[in-house]
Amino acid sequence: MKLTRRQLLTIGGAAAASAVGGIALPRAARAEPMSPSVVPTLVKRISLYNLHTNEHLEPEFYRGAEYVPETFAAIQVFLRDFRNGEQHVIDPKLMDYLYDVAARLGVDPVFSVISGYRSPRTNALLHERSSGVARHSLHLEGRAIDVRLAGVDCATLATHALDMTRGGVGYYRQSDFVHLDTGAFRTWKG
Repeated sequence: MKLTRRQLLTIGGAAAASAVGGIALPRAARAEPMSPSVVPTLVKRISLYNLHTNEHLEPEFYRGAEYVPETFAAIQVFLRDFRNGEQHVIDPKLMDYLYDVAARLGVDPVFSVISGYRSPRTNALLHERSSGVARHSLHLEGRAIDVRLAGVDCATLATHALDMTRGGVGYYRQSDFVHLDTGAFRTWKG
């Protein structure tokens, strides 16, 4: 039996309420030990489409209680600097951020990627051309991504990401994308 994240949270909340308030719950909702064959395995999957390379990736990046290392090797290649092919390790929390903001919006995590990792050379070039590119961007560390979420306008995506108060959120209305990163919480508009 597979349970959705929402079902798991509902059962967990009900179990917590029962423990605190003495509310009687049906047997299925009580917090009782489950046999290993019944315990649901948390799986996080995301869909990424790179607008510059036309590549598509649907990695299962989290399974059980850990990140899937071979998946992150594929994500690293996928989010490479498309201008020169350079790669960098991608922060797993960045994928969590994308997954969580889509879940918060109640939509599938299907993202179009404008920019992932940026090499120092690419970042310097973009910084010279635009005041909107930070000299010490978290794109340089594999901790930032510029995206659009399928079926959700970018203003709504930015608002929900801001509500999470986690990482950086930049909304670029003219270019129609949202920057998300795993740095300190901050916000800006480009």
